[in-house]
Amino acid sequence: MKKELSREPFVQKTKYQNLGMLDKVGIVKRIAQELQDGWYVNLGIGIPTLVANYIPQGISVEFQSENGLLGMGAFPYDGEEDADLINAGKQTVTLLPGATLFDSATSFAMIRGQHVQLTVLGAMEVAENGDIANWKIPGRMVKGMGGAMDLVASAENIIVAMMHTNKKGESKILSNCTLPLTGVACVKKVVTNLAVMEIKDGAFHLIERAPGVSVEEIQNATEGTLIVEGEIPEMQLD
Repeated sequence: MKKELSREPFVQKTKYQNLGMLDKVGIVKRIAQELQDGWYVNLGIGIPTLVANYIPQGISVEFQSENGLLGMGAFPYDGEEDADLINAGKQTVTLLPGATLFDSATSFAMIRGQHVQLTVLGAMEVAENGDIANWKIPGRMVKGMGGAMDLVASAENIIVAMMHTNKKGESKILSNCTLPLTGVACVKKVVTNLAVMEIKDGAFHLIERAPGVSVEEIQNATEGTLIVEGEIPEMQLD
């Protein structure tokens, strides 16, 4: 019997006791709804890389990876990986027809030249004014900031994909970031396992809630200023 091919080994899912919370796949499915036809999109390390697997039907986007790749496709099927084709997170990827590979200098010229319409990043903390901290935890060794600083300084549209709270249940959606900043007042929208929030006028504005999650649960998990206006609809992921 022929082995059924699957991309699932490359999608690390998180299980929650509260079934209302989204897993990582749910987060990226919602972010994929923000894509527009013809956009150039940079996907950061971590959860954002999964967005390439869930492009809505009827649109075409060009995914750019900061290590020098334009035209990145979905993750490869199990058994069809090419170790020479990786994204910025060193995960094996596929290339779409017409894709191109280039050096890091060209990649960052594209980023710094504002030729990317959307950047999707992970984060450890986001503040109500749009500050983001996603590169360093004090006391832990890191090799460097990487391309995050360039991405947040150059992109006009930044969406953050993250968990709403940390492992201790403490909010990561804050009045002010406590970790070293990557960028200042740059994040436009945040999609978490609980909610979709737009950042404007110095506050988080609740747009949608995860299926089965109440507004009160989101408020309790949010340390920063959260504006709730009218009925908040559930995310539609299918």
